Amino acid sequence: MYCVVGLFIFAMMQQIKKLCDFYIHASIHVSMSVLALVLMTNHMFQKSFDLPMAGFAFFGTLFGYNFVKYEVYFRNKLPIRKGLQPILMMSLFALVASAYFFFYLKFKTQITAVVFFGLTFLYTVPVFSTKKNMRNWTGIKIYIVAFCWAGVTTLLPMMNFGIDQYQDIFIKFCQRFLLVIVLILIFEIIDSKYDDPSLFTVPQKIGIAKTKWLGFLLLIPFYFLEFFKIEIDNNQLIANVILVAVTSAFLFFANENRNRYYTTFWVESIPIFWLGLLIGFQLLT
Repeated sequence: MYCVVGLFIFAMMQQIKKLCDFYIHASIHVSMSVLALVLMTNHMFQKSFDLPMAGFAFFGTLFGYNFVKYEVYFRNKLPIRKGLQPILMMSLFALVASAYFFFYLKFKTQITAVVFFGLTFLYTVPVFSTKKNMRNWTGIKIYIVAFCWAGVTTLLPMMNFGIDQYQDIFIKFCQRFLLVIVLILIFEIIDSKYDDPSLFTVPQKIGIAKTKWLGFLLLIPFYFLEFFKIEIDNNQLIANVILVAVTSAFLFFANENRNRYYTTFWVESIPIFWLGLLIGFQLLT
C-alpha cells in the first residue's frame, strides 16, 4: 500500500516538474514578470487595466524571448527536438496574439514598440559583416535588456494612455532600468561558470564579490528616486523597501553553483512579488 502511494506521489512530482519546466522554458514566467511591471505602471499612475497594452506586453515578451532562445534552430537548420515543438507552437500563437493587440495600440505607441522589437532582432540575429549579433558585443547585453524591459513596462503603457507627466515617467523608467540591471547581475553571477569569456560579463570583468557590491549600490538610487516624483505614494515606499531587501538577499546568496531555478524562477518572480506587495498594501489601507 505504502509502495503504491509512494509511486503515485513520485509520478505526480515528475509531472509537476515537467509542467514547471515547460512554464519556464516556454518563457511564460518571464512574460508574467513583464506583465506584472506593466500593471505596476498602471497602478502607479492610477490608470485602469489596458487590455491591448497588457496583451501586447505579455504575448510580445513570450514571442520575443522564445525568438531569442530558439531562432538558432531555424537559422542554422538544426533538427528540432520533440520537446521544443509545443514551445514553438505557443510562440507562433504568441506572435499572432501580439500582432492582434498591436493594432489596438495608439500610433505613437506602435512606433515605439517597433523600435524595441528592432533592438530585440539586432540583439539576436547576426546582420553585420562580422556575423555577430549585438548579444556578442562586449558588455552591451545588460544595457539592451534593461533598456527594453524599462521601455516596454513604462514608456509604452504611458504613451498608450497619453500621459504627459514626463518627470514621473522618466523616474519610473530609470528605476526599472536599475532594477533590471541588478536582476541581470544575479543571472550573470549564476552563469559565470558557463559564459563564454569573450562576452566580458560584469562578473568576468570585476569578479563576483565586486559585482554584488555594484548591485547593492544600484539599489540605493533605485529606492531614493521615488522621492523625486511629483506625487509620492507611501505604500509604494514601503513596498520598495521590502523589494530592495528581497533583491539584496537574492544578490547576496547568488553564486555560480546555484541551481538554474534560482534565477529562472525565483529571481524572475521578483516583479510579480513586487506587484503582489503593492496590491496587498492597497487592500489593507
